[in-house]
Amino acid sequence: MDDTVNYSVNLTVQFCFPGNSASCRKEVRSGPGNILLFIVLSCVSVCTVFLNLLVIISISHFKQLHTPTNLLILSLAVADLLVGMFVMPVRIMQLIDSCWYLGETACSVSEMIINHLMTASLCSLILIAVDRYIAVSDPLLYSTRITVSKTSLFIILSWSLSLLYIIFCLYINDHLLSSQIISRCYGECVVSVKNFWVIVDLVLFFVAPCSVILILYSIIFIAARRQAKAVRAVTDASKRHGSANSSETKAAKTLGIVIFVYLACWIPFYISSLSVESVTTSSIVWTVFGWLVYINSSVNPLIYAIFYPWFRASVKFIVTCRIFEFSSSRFNLLPEHF
Repeated sequence: MDDTVNYSVNLTVQFCFPGNSASCRKEVRSGPGNILLFIVLSCVSVCTVFLNLLVIISISHFKQLHTPTNLLILSLAVADLLVGMFVMPVRIMQLIDSCWYLGETACSVSEMIINHLMTASLCSLILIAVDRYIAVSDPLLYSTRITVSKTSLFIILSWSLSLLYIIFCLYINDHLLSSQIISRCYGECVVSVKNFWVIVDLVLFFVAPCSVILILYSIIFIAARRQAKAVRAVTDASKRHGSANSSETKAAKTLGIVIFVYLACWIPFYISSLSVESVTTSSIVWTVFGWLVYINSSVNPLIYAIFYPWFRASVKFIVTCRIFEFSSSRFNLLPEHF
């Protein structure tokens, strides 16, 4: 009888790679709660891809949207799209199936890709803050100082620098080298990030850049209040000029919301990470607050949909397939100032 019981128990034990004696035990989380979690997170991933794709198509297709500010939004949307397309599915797979089937190199590279996308997003937010600062503080010279070609160059530089930083951390500075990968058995991908590196990342890629962003936006809103008072006190001609400034101010407020949502998603992750000696990708801290960071990529397009009339108008053209009409790229999406 005991032999029968033991035999039935052994049948339930599965391995990630059955032909490898050093393979990890496979744990497939298939309970009702896990199935619901899989469905919810899969929907989040699909919505992230779909919404950011709408932003990318809108700005790329309609010539009226080819402005420096929208190019920066496009850069942010590309990073968010890649998070929904590559990062989220990998994280969902790790939540449902405990095995890692792609090898140790892919384990390191996946973390590099995630860090690169997050760094690129932060660089885009910094450029957005600088762009809005110049637009509000010096609107008369904005069109000459900030051009599409200059903005494109800065976007390329920001993505390149963020990639160089991640490569430096991976291969030179021993940030996420194989020594940081915990492999108790074959088929496991757990990366350990020491508290020291959490602090370095916190200072270099959170506190410092976010302080710059917050300072710039503080100056923007002070200037916006000053302009609003001036508009109420001047002649009709000046009021028309103030209406243009009002458009710039509203754009600054909308993008300010994007930045504050970004901070709200990242602050819990760093605070919780500092409370432990080292963070691993299998920990509850990394999983829960990591997903909060990823979901930020889904929220940005919703902010655009709520506050940007041009985005709502472009989505209508895309959904109804009117973008395939002749000269659809020249449709007017901005009939009046908003």
